[in-house]
Amino acid sequence: MQVFFDNPWFGSLPREVADALLACARPLRLAQGEVLFRQGDSFKESRDGFFGVAKGAIKFFVIHPDGNEAILTIIEPGNWFGEVMLLARHPRTTTTVAMEDTELVVVSAEDFEAMMQNAAFAQAIAVMEARRLLGVFGLLADIALRSTRTRVARRLLMLARGDLTQSRSDHPVIGTSQDNIAMMLGVSRTTLNKELQGLAKMGVIELRYGKIEVKDMGLLVETSNGV
Repeated sequence: MQVFFDNPWFGSLPREVADALLACARPLRLAQGEVLFRQGDSFKESRDGFFGVAKGAIKFFVIHPDGNEAILTIIEPGNWFGEVMLLARHPRTTTTVAMEDTELVVVSAEDFEAMMQNAAFAQAIAVMEARRLLGVFGLLADIALRSTRTRVARRLLMLARGDLTQSRSDHPVIGTSQDNIAMMLGVSRTTLNKELQGLAKMGVIELRYGKIEVKDMGLLVETSNGV
């Protein structure tokens, strides 16, 4: 599947390892809104696995006892997830749901464990986890130290240049809804819209129906650095 080979992480695997991973994967289709896992689910070997997104999008979010939802990330085509549960085997801390009709490939827990005996694959998984941990540290630092305008700009930059999707090229048109971006940042829709309008007046972005177009990537980078 070319969508996976276009992903930098998967593309860095030795070809024989990549082929072996795909060879043991089975297809899984989810309808829009269908839940894959729920927050609090315990590990189950027959259900858990290493998942690759071939088409569509998967949303990870947490639900507060008061009913509020916070989106942690959105996984788009070419990316893989599920390794944390297979390695740690602790109750799930997030709910995972298909944002649209989605096609996955699934490597079973047993096959994943066998793949981990390959040094190149195990090292690649370690690199994946290290990059994700660095990303989490960066987001925590943003919350603690940066203004709302800078946080919004940094999140738009992440969506535009592929940090969340690990793509090879920029995405000048961001299709993620404002509601989803607000939930990612933990701010109200009103607060987000105010900051987006400010960025639009600066000429950084253009707000379109259901989309955000980056008009000046250089200025977005400057704003994301608090300049």
